[in-house]
Amino acid sequence: MLRPPGFPRRFTGLALASALLILGSALAGCTSTRPPRSPPVAQPRPPAATAPATVLPTPAAPEAAAGGRLRVALLVPLSGPAASLGQAMLDAAQMALFDIADDRLELLVRDSGGTAATAGNAARSAVADGAKLILGPLLAAEVEAVKPIAASANIGVVAFSTAMQLAGNGTWLLGFDPRQEIQRVVLYAHQHGRNRFAALAPSSPYGDIAVATLRDAVVIAGASVVRISRYDPQAINLAPAVQAFATAGSDFDALLIAEGGAKLKALAPQLPFEGIDPDQVKFLGTGLWAEPGLGTEPALQGAWFAAPDPAPRADFEKRFKDLYQRPPPLLATLGYDATALAAVLARNRDFSAASLTNPSGFAGLNGIFRLLPDGIVERGLAVLEVHRTGVTVVDPAPQTFQRPTF
Repeated sequence: MLRPPGFPRRFTGLALASALLILGSALAGCTSTRPPRSPPVAQPRPPAATAPATVLPTPAAPEAAAGGRLRVALLVPLSGPAASLGQAMLDAAQMALFDIADDRLELLVRDSGGTAATAGNAARSAVADGAKLILGPLLAAEVEAVKPIAASANIGVVAFSTAMQLAGNGTWLLGFDPRQEIQRVVLYAHQHGRNRFAALAPSSPYGDIAVATLRDAVVIAGASVVRISRYDPQAINLAPAVQAFATAGSDFDALLIAEGGAKLKALAPQLPFEGIDPDQVKFLGTGLWAEPGLGTEPALQGAWFAAPDPAPRADFEKRFKDLYQRPPPLLATLGYDATALAAVLARNRDFSAASLTNPSGFAGLNGIFRLLPDGIVERGLAVLEVHRTGVTVVDPAPQTFQRPTF
């Protein structure tokens, strides 16, 4: 029987047929899948435990529990501008099904479409078909539409957004929170001798979050913020913004640059050109820096940013590329981890808020994480240093949420 390129040989017969059904019908936006039996994972530990439960595969598979399968909905944009990202998240979720899920779990795939109306319809369809938990959607407008529908059905939502105003009341945001990233790297920088902080941030909601978090983190650290400079996020030429920032001198020893992608690569070389020396001023970043090739910009070499340690997801990224013939975007890992989380909880047939917010947390592709009662997802982040050929971990991510006692 033919297999998709790179597909593990153990998935044959009915298992492979189920996989091909998922792959072939996902774009229809309304798919019900029953995953084959595969190795289980460790159960969440009781609240008194300190180590996180894993959502990565471990050996030995139990038989399906009595009472039928539990249905979990996956809402991702399979049409519209974000369709390619949504498809990657679905592909990753399928990998989690085969790695982890057993006969207790059935995934209902729905196209959230990138709009509030489509996402609302997708949620209503999933609820009508018996979903007991909703994974996704991705965009803030989609989450806002889905949240009351799920609440009225007493169903939890584990969304992929970072729109923190939507967290709480049964909705958890699995997206990467820039506030946690900034606090982590600022505290690390202070521990390593940096006391006077500045920020260069766009005049945007993301920039607002970055600046506010920097101020809060500096207070916690006992350091100071000496300069904040904002710029038009729509500006094509950022040289005037950097020149204006540099005019006041470099009375700081750490600079938070709340930017990523092409904008970051345009900003970075302008800084030393205008006299901001990266050998004297430590450049700091956010999770937006977690992209390949950043170290090709000399001004960023030696800079620090906080993000999940890339090592735990290296095998996933290789398998994803082998299977789907393209590298996965970072957000695809959220589709995997959310599906794996559902598979873990399905073993006890319990998607309650108490089960979701197990204080010991879980361990996934992006390290440890736990869902807090207020809807925020706390992550264990590493501090990474940029080099020409990639990044290295200079401060490892924690392996448990246990706080040290003195």
